[in-house]
Amino acid sequence: MAEHASRSRTDGRFPPERFKAFVDAVVAIAMTLLILPLMEAVSEAASDTLTTADFFSDHSGQLLSFGLSFVLIATFWMGHHRQYRDVEWITTPLLWINVAWMATIVWLPVPTAMIGQMDTDMLQPVVYIGTLIATQLTTLAGGVYLLRHPELGTTTPETLRAGIIGDLAAIILFLIALALAVFVPTVGYAGTLVLLLSGVFSRLLGRITRRRG
Repeated sequence: MAEHASRSRTDGRFPPERFKAFVDAVVAIAMTLLILPLMEAVSEAASDTLTTADFFSDHSGQLLSFGLSFVLIATFWMGHHRQYRDVEWITTPLLWINVAWMATIVWLPVPTAMIGQMDTDMLQPVVYIGTLIATQLTTLAGGVYLLRHPELGTTTPETLRAGIIGDLAAIILFLIALALAVFVPTVGYAGTLVLLLSGVFSRLLGRITRRRG
C-alpha cells in the first residue's frame, strides 16, 4: 500500500481500485436510466386505463430499444472489465480516455428514448449507432494505450492485440449497421444484428493481420 502511494505521487500513476468502482457505478446508473421512460409510460397507461396487452402493443418500440441498449451496455461493460482486469496502474491520459468512454455510456439512454418515443427520421440512427461507434472507439483507444504502455499491467501483448482487433471488427460492423439503417430504412435497427458476426469477423481480421505481420 505504501509503495503504491509513493509511486502514485512520484510518477502520476495511481491504483485502479477507485477508478474501476467509479466506472461500475456509472454503468449501473446508465442501465437504470434506460428503464425510466418505460416507468413513465406505465403511469400514462394507468391514467388512460389501458390493459397490459395494450401497453405492450403501444410501447413495443420502447421495449425493444430498452432491451437492445441494455444488452449493448452490458456487453460494453464486460469488454471494459476484460480490458482492465489486469491493469495495475492508471495514468491521467488513460483516465481521460475512460471519461470519454463513460460519457458515451451515459449518453446512450437519450437516443434510446428517442427511438421509443419519437418518429424515426434519418438523423435518429446516426445519433444512436454513432453513439455505439463512439463507445467502441474509446474502447479501442484504451486498448492501444495499454499496448503502448505495458508497464501499467500484466496483460500480455497478444491479449491486448486480440482485443484491439475485436474492437476494430465491432467498429466496422457498427458502420455497416449504420449504413443499412440510413440507406435501407426498412431494415432499421435490425442492422445491428450484424454484430452477431463479430466473432467470425474478428478471427478474419486476426488472420489478415498475422499474414501481413
